[in-house]
Amino acid sequence: MTIQQLFTNNKEWVKKQLHSDPYFFENLSKKQEPEFLYIGCSDSRVTAEELMGLHPGDVFVHRNIANLVPNTDLNSMSVINYAVNHLKVKHIIVCGHYGCGGIAAAMKQSDLGLLNPWLRNIRDVYRLHFKELEDISDQEARNRRLVELNVQEQCINIIKMAEIHKANQERQLIVYGWVFDIATGKLIDLKIDFESILKKITTVYKITP
Repeated sequence: MTIQQLFTNNKEWVKKQLHSDPYFFENLSKKQEPEFLYIGCSDSRVTAEELMGLHPGDVFVHRNIANLVPNTDLNSMSVINYAVNHLKVKHIIVCGHYGCGGIAAAMKQSDLGLLNPWLRNIRDVYRLHFKELEDISDQEARNRRLVELNVQEQCINIIKMAEIHKANQERQLIVYGWVFDIATGKLIDLKIDFESILKKITTVYKITP
């Protein structure tokens, strides 16, 4: 695959879109009004719109290694703030995936240089759920469970935010935790109990009246 081929692909994509809808790009250029904020992994095998059957303009996307949402990361915090306060999204989805390289790297006892502080967030998840994970003898099964627990903890990090509390009160915004199974192509709902988590943590993290 060459760079030039990508431009050729783009021309074919434009032609296809205009064939099905002559006003597609005209309408797309006016304004974005996505209902969903999707926070996923940067893995090249995991798309956002495609796996959910959505189209350009339907979802606001943020991706990084292992779909992390550290409360000290200005990048992800800014994305969430903009999506919630300005785009007025109705749903926030944190989506991990089995076979995640970031999860596997965090499980290794090795110095990975610049990646160390980022992967430490995953190792913190492992520490929080140490007993459960250590009781899983099969390494692949343990990694898969850590993928799920990592999604859960990132959802909790989002639920801690004041703008989430406010948006939930104003328009019932909800945070969801999913996992994408690359081997089957299926999305798995981890059934994060948003209301229960919100109720528990607001006693400590609630900022808004």
